[in-house]
Amino acid sequence: MKKIAFIGAGSFGFTRKLVKDILTFPAFSDAHIALMDIDEERLGFIEQAVKRIIDAGGYKAKVTATTDRKVALKKADGVVITILAGGVDVWRHDIEIPKKYGVDINVGDTRGPSGIFRALRTVGPMLEIIRDVERYAPDAVVLNYTNPMPMLCRAMQSKSDVMITGLCHSVQGTAEMLAKWIGAPMNEVTYLCAGVNHQAWYLEYEWNGKDAYPLIRDAVENRPEIYNAELVRNEMFLHLDYYVTESSGHNSEYNAWFRKRPDLIEKYCTHGTNWNPGVYAFIRDAYLSRAKNWKKEMTDWLKEKEVDLSRGHEYAAYIFNAIIGDHEMFTFNGNVPNTNLIDNLPPGCCVEVPVLASQRGLDPIHVGPLPDQLAILNNITARCEDLAIQASFDGDPRKVFHAICMDPLTSAVLSLAEIKEMTDEMFKKNKAYLPQFKHLS
Repeated sequence: MKKIAFIGAGSFGFTRKLVKDILTFPAFSDAHIALMDIDEERLGFIEQAVKRIIDAGGYKAKVTATTDRKVALKKADGVVITILAGGVDVWRHDIEIPKKYGVDINVGDTRGPSGIFRALRTVGPMLEIIRDVERYAPDAVVLNYTNPMPMLCRAMQSKSDVMITGLCHSVQGTAEMLAKWIGAPMNEVTYLCAGVNHQAWYLEYEWNGKDAYPLIRDAVENRPEIYNAELVRNEMFLHLDYYVTESSGHNSEYNAWFRKRPDLIEKYCTHGTNWNPGVYAFIRDAYLSRAKNWKKEMTDWLKEKEVDLSRGHEYAAYIFNAIIGDHEMFTFNGNVPNTNLIDNLPPGCCVEVPVLASQRGLDPIHVGPLPDQLAILNNITARCEDLAIQASFDGDPRKVFHAICMDPLTSAVLSLAEIKEMTDEMFKKNKAYLPQFKHLS
């Protein structure tokens, strides 16, 4: 019996889907699913949900629920991390304070001033989790889904030899979107994708072995419904020549081109058929709404007559199966240290590249250099993220300020003095959550 521990299991929809996927593999049909969360009420709901999945599938698996992380991790073979350090009442200020200074944020969970402060609050808890993994499950495969993905993976991977990678939906999701645009069955599509999380690039995208980029360009240029579906990403593709992962809303805040003026926000970030075109504070408003409705959503699901047991497309279950299950090798895009994997990105920074999962463990695949125009953008991102994590390790608020100074959107909107004022205000608001910065006034 394999043991899979979920740390931050109260993420009801996500944990439920991952558990469902894991149990579809024969090697895990009798697994021990250990659920851990500090919120007992949410933990109770997800425990009910997992029991319902086990019963519906006739699995021999068992589920336990605990608020004690050490109990959940003890002798685990696999670990999934989906924590959130602080509720919306905490991280809403990551979005609202920059707005006061003119920096318009859409999501703010990955990079820029918002992502950096989220990382600073979360690094400590993540390192505590990894230390417990080292003590209680040193051979476990650890899969992180918590954002900001690259900064947190960079922190954990630089402080531990535990087998860790970070996973995101954007690579497979965008690949499927592009296939749909050109009418290609997904099983006939192959691609090579690499870069940094949420800003990786399809360096190759082929349909039955032939370059499909001309078909993608034709669809974007000549079909308005497709162009309007992803305004920001399509503009990036038309001008940078490679398609980027993650939604237009996210990508609008990772560069200097789309959110620095109200007219550009109106043109590129307010409209379009994408679920998140890039409106201000999209994720804050979604969480505020969810805070009112989450109990009803969970209760309604538990009352549904049938349970969908079909396997989804998240990577986690496939990775676990390759390493600790039936050992069917699986290639995915994961977040790993840049050990000469992408030649023109900083050594050691967190990169998102193809990784082979097998009985050997995790083997990242060498990609080579990115095209120069992509490497420049990724270099700025990676170096800002590295500086922010080093700031957290050193407890140095000056390094945080410098990292935010170099953020493309922030530097396009604000002067250095304004950035300093904004950063100081964000530190003041977050002081209680940043014990590593011992000398904050």
